[in-house]
Amino acid sequence: MNSQSTFLHTPPLSGCWAAEIHFTNCTALAGLSGRRARPLKSSPIHCCFSHDISVISVNDTSPSAGPEPCYSPVHSGYYLQECKRSFQTSYGGMLDSVSIAYETWGDLNASKSNAVLLTCGLSASSHARSSSMNPQSGWWESFIGPGLALDTNKFFIICVANFGGCSGTTGPSSFNSRRDGKLIRYGLEFPMFSVQDMVRVMFRVVDHLGIETLHAVVGSSLGGMQSVAAAAMYPERVKRLVSISGAATSSPLSIALRYAQRQVLMADPLFNNGDYYEKAYPFTGMKLAREIATITYRSGPEWTQRFGRQRVHHQVPTDNVTKNAESQANLATKRLYDRPPTLGPDFTVEAYLEHQGKKWCHLYDPNSMLFISKAMDHFSLEEPVGPTGELSLEYSLRRVRMPALVIGVKSDILFPIWQQKQLAHSLQRAGNKSVAFYTLDSIYGHDTFLIDVANVGGAVKGHLEQNHS
Repeated sequence: MNSQSTFLHTPPLSGCWAAEIHFTNCTALAGLSGRRARPLKSSPIHCCFSHDISVISVNDTSPSAGPEPCYSPVHSGYYLQECKRSFQTSYGGMLDSVSIAYETWGDLNASKSNAVLLTCGLSASSHARSSSMNPQSGWWESFIGPGLALDTNKFFIICVANFGGCSGTTGPSSFNSRRDGKLIRYGLEFPMFSVQDMVRVMFRVVDHLGIETLHAVVGSSLGGMQSVAAAAMYPERVKRLVSISGAATSSPLSIALRYAQRQVLMADPLFNNGDYYEKAYPFTGMKLAREIATITYRSGPEWTQRFGRQRVHHQVPTDNVTKNAESQANLATKRLYDRPPTLGPDFTVEAYLEHQGKKWCHLYDPNSMLFISKAMDHFSLEEPVGPTGELSLEYSLRRVRMPALVIGVKSDILFPIWQQKQLAHSLQRAGNKSVAFYTLDSIYGHDTFLIDVANVGGAVKGHLEQNHS
């Protein structure tokens, strides 16, 4: 055997956090039954930094709290496949071995025909749903479980932590085995990789589990790119395709937005050319990068409804002693504009961005953000065709004939709706006779796939359980 799996179930290491983080309260489903496995000490990325930050307090009961994804640090509760076979990336980089973190829910049937591979976005880990080994709510908690979109009474769900990330699978924060036995992390010496490379790593887990054919590949955002890539790369092994808020190529706008994020991160002096492990975390750069990202994840209509021009507490009048409601309103307006602006967050929407940026710091490795976002920028399934070498998406999708579901959101600015339309139409023009395309009117922008359980979950459930024969 070239690989082995161990189930990580060690508790979080004490004293790892430099800040107290309060997450949005999400309802957890019942945990799965436990599995016995050999304990293995984990080495979460956030333990590598020694930067002190102030306590971040989040009031999830405030009127402007709104629905938020449940992303949490993952330092245990997953299987770890140690694949000793070397791995070469699309750009020629070579790794002697790869560690791959993954989690599963449900039971694999005797014929191994009910497996669903769930691919995830840049921010996510393998922890899509709570379990007895990790009771923390997962990023798709309300979509996975008995009777839900990914029904664990029917399907065996597999979620693999992204290659190049920082949630257990080999990435820039991993130790470089080629450094003469020295414990030195890769950092920026990690090889550049593609979205297709990330898919190839996922299929090492599928192979390890002895699964020849997947019932479906389901993905959103970056995961939506990965699911389409998986269908194009392994068409004989994927029976159904679901791509939510994904694309077959990266748009110029999304490339520009991710470029800006990388630039502000690398401008932080503490970034130190990616050599910040066991040193000071580049807090300011990572915070600003996440604030930019947050703008791309939501939408203007939601923020108009959720925040409007509401001021934060230091900008709001406190004297409500007036004769009537009209004079009270006039006084409030007058006093509001009498207060001079500050250079900090005066509006609640600014405070929201500040909070999102701060709470993300120390949860994610900045180098992983650089590498994965760069892989997204370069993603394109288009292939050259004919003597002129003209790029064709239809040609690359010619073997993707399995039933496909494509979902897009009108308010999504990161993966705009025209990209999902392009994907659906290209699949049809390439010869796929079973393509379903849904457009959602949600105000939550790109994050709709994490929030809209009824519409997104209902469409996914129908596609996976429908008899397409």
